Amino acid sequence: MRRITGKTKDETLIELQNATESQTADGNGGNGVDAHNVRATLPGFTETEKLQPNTDTVFFRDGVRRIDFVLSYVDDKDGEKKQERRREFEANLEKIGLQLETEDKADSKDQKTYFLKIHAPWDVLATYADVLKIKVPFKLSDIPHSQDVPLEWLSHPFRLPEHIMRPQPDYFTYPFDKAKTDFFLITDKDNFFPPSTRNRIVYYILARCPYYKEGRKEREKTGIKRLLSNGTYTAAFPLHDCQYWKRARNAECESERYNLYKHWASFLCFYKEQPLNLIRKYYGEKIGIYFAWLGFYTEMLFFAAVMGLICFTYGVLTYDDNVSSKEICDADIGGNIVMCPLCDKKCPFWKLNSTCLSSWQSHLFDNEGTVFFAIFMGIWVTLFLEFWKRRQARLEYEWDLVDFEEEQQQLQIRPEFEIRCTNRRLNKITKEMEPYLPVTSKCARFCLSAATVIFWISLILACIIGVIAYRLAVYAAFASIIKDPLRNIQFVGRFITPQLATSVTASCINFVIIMILNFFYERVAIWITDIEIPKTHLEYENRLTMKMFLFQFVNYYSSCFYVAFFKGKFVGHPGKYSYMFGKDSGLRNEECDPGGCLIELTTQLVIVMSGKQLWGNIQEALLPLMRNWWNSRKGRHRPENHYSRWEQDHVLLNFTQLGLFYEYLEMVIQFGFITLFVASFPLAPLLALFNNILEIRVDAWKFTTQFRRPVASKARNIGAWLEILNTVAIVSVVTNAFIMAFTSDMIPRLVFLHAYGENGTMSGYINNSLSLYDISAIPESNMPEEKDNWFINSTETCRYRDYRNPPGHPHQYEHKMQFWHILAAKMAFIIIMEHVVFMVKFFVAWMIPDVPSDVKARFKRERYLIQEYLHNYEVERVKLQLSASFITEPQSEMSLMTDKHEVLSECL
Repeated sequence: MRRITGKTKDETLIELQNATESQTADGNGGNGVDAHNVRATLPGFTETEKLQPNTDTVFFRDGVRRIDFVLSYVDDKDGEKKQERRREFEANLEKIGLQLETEDKADSKDQKTYFLKIHAPWDVLATYADVLKIKVPFKLSDIPHSQDVPLEWLSHPFRLPEHIMRPQPDYFTYPFDKAKTDFFLITDKDNFFPPSTRNRIVYYILARCPYYKEGRKEREKTGIKRLLSNGTYTAAFPLHDCQYWKRARNAECESERYNLYKHWASFLCFYKEQPLNLIRKYYGEKIGIYFAWLGFYTEMLFFAAVMGLICFTYGVLTYDDNVSSKEICDADIGGNIVMCPLCDKKCPFWKLNSTCLSSWQSHLFDNEGTVFFAIFMGIWVTLFLEFWKRRQARLEYEWDLVDFEEEQQQLQIRPEFEIRCTNRRLNKITKEMEPYLPVTSKCARFCLSAATVIFWISLILACIIGVIAYRLAVYAAFASIIKDPLRNIQFVGRFITPQLATSVTASCINFVIIMILNFFYERVAIWITDIEIPKTHLEYENRLTMKMFLFQFVNYYSSCFYVAFFKGKFVGHPGKYSYMFGKDSGLRNEECDPGGCLIELTTQLVIVMSGKQLWGNIQEALLPLMRNWWNSRKGRHRPENHYSRWEQDHVLLNFTQLGLFYEYLEMVIQFGFITLFVASFPLAPLLALFNNILEIRVDAWKFTTQFRRPVASKARNIGAWLEILNTVAIVSVVTNAFIMAFTSDMIPRLVFLHAYGENGTMSGYINNSLSLYDISAIPESNMPEEKDNWFINSTETCRYRDYRNPPGHPHQYEHKMQFWHILAAKMAFIIIMEHVVFMVKFFVAWMIPDVPSDVKARFKRERYLIQEYLHNYEVERVKLQLSASFITEPQSEMSLMTDKHEVLSECL
């Protein structure tokens, strides 16, 4: 993109006239001219020849200088104090070298808002590009792209046009040095730094520019963030380059926002690849890395979803071969087995075949294929993390992030840290005085932060205990209501057991509590992180990440952990039941259904996971749509051709510094659901896949249509989230092994099949897995208040789920040997599964290098070329200096510079 600046006055006038005529013909096309807006006066023309410029532009009124940042403000009751701050702030910006242009409130639609447009000239950009060590091109890359792969035509429908996937050529780059400008490929200074780099530099200046009077040192009066918080300015943002639904009329505008909307944010492109290079060019590397990770995670979910669907299909196909469910449903077997009451007083004796439907449902997820799927997911998560490291390494090289170390971010101290830390000490490395936080203050702040986090986690656990108490209390009510013959709910009662009704309602209540606690804790976590005063932005994000994830981990997963590892494990037996708060409370610990607790864990997982994803999509998509609808109603009489570019962006949502944090957190919580408890619900990866396909396009739509353009920032990886994913991956192996061993009925069935079954079949398993108890020995406090007619004098014993000796045995009601055999098999399964999965994980991690070999080779070649070109450049510069000192006849400066560039161009 080149801009022609050497136009004559007549040519400029003709262009402006043509633009005005075309805008008038467009009517409400969105790029017209506002007759009340700021007018541009061409030099040498009379008042009647003044023309109105197009306000839907990213340039100053002169049409040459680019708007790199916009600040907005309004006059209010504190106008004088704020005016003084703005005067000092803007004066300091001009001293730095920034150029300012103000749009009067009379030209804005609300007649209240002023807009201050900021342009960074070449000298300012060059100075701060040197300070920030921004990499810029010095030579066109001679390394070819990867060769075409076999059967490439198969992927053609999923590809985007080349100019969208690669919006700019590949260059070898080097950190900018203002003293060596002729070393770099600078053909047009106006366009050498892309808009994303320009707004990053300007924001760096705004964040550190003071607004106190000259001669005074009030350190707290520094930076645009403080001016925004005290209301001096209402907004600060860079501009989008055009409207998202059509290209910019000005050919000098890139129209990258339009390309992103058309090829990325459109829901019809859900099957297409993402234009990551264009995302990175427009929004910066930090946002680009997020979408690269989200896209890769979604691609890998496809394989997990297919395998989970196969395992679920296996459960459906073996539906009729489930001997255990057949025995439960058989009127001669399950219909003749009388089960002991599941709660005191309110729960009656019941027949086993009443749980027929839930046993069939449990088989869909609790079968032989589930074991295979749990092992597969342990290996899948390793492949996902290892292949992501390779993809990340490739992006680091292609996006010039190889040398972008976190130490560079450590050098960029947060303005809040500089303001609030008044103590100074000598940095042993830089030998400069720098702010620091005393150890006593740091410890006090850390203790306050830790105490707050512990309090909120304790609050979560208290809420979980409350939900458990609810489950215990209402179970008796559901049991009496659903089975009451006097109530007209017999049809419902056949499909909804008391266990299922209790589990569904408790899960819904738990989900509501999770959402409420999240709402409050998000604000508390930000508050306590601000109190800690982290030194850098990286440290701030990492601390907030750990606080939020620890809270979310307990909040979202604690109920699933209860159902998986505690429910039905500490029940006791008839005559000696265990109670949650002591026997006086009457809250007897829950028992599992004879079909197992796995179906209840599945119910809990589906409700919480699906509810979270549904609520997240509503927040991300429907709420902005409602906001747009309301804004359109308020502004329906405003013709769009009277709407300037800065006003169009001003009404958009502000993308905060923590915007990506919440996006990562949502996906990592989802990652936990599909790994930690996937053995209970093989279809979880499929639900996550559908959600993520929608999530990518919803996020893209938000970025291109709903949010102001974020300030570009760099990041070489996904930060602390990678360590969290690694930790979740390791924990998931353990949790799935324990789910298969203690929550699923797979191990007891296998032990029965191979050690206790007749003729190697599962026939008789249900009878074998239920113990006997003498009804006459049941304490009165445990007996039901009313007995059904069918029960009276029908039996002297009842059954319960356990492996204990029958009444009359020398060691009656004690665990029999089969219990210990099953327990030993469970522990052996856990040890074997963990060791097998971990060995495969470590072997796969060792086999797959983190950095691809071709990326290593390219990186080494680029390092070699940088050293060679820098050496040749310095040699030629010395030669020029020496030759200049021996010149006998004075040469003009222009001819000397021409000779210099000729020599350097030959060298490069």
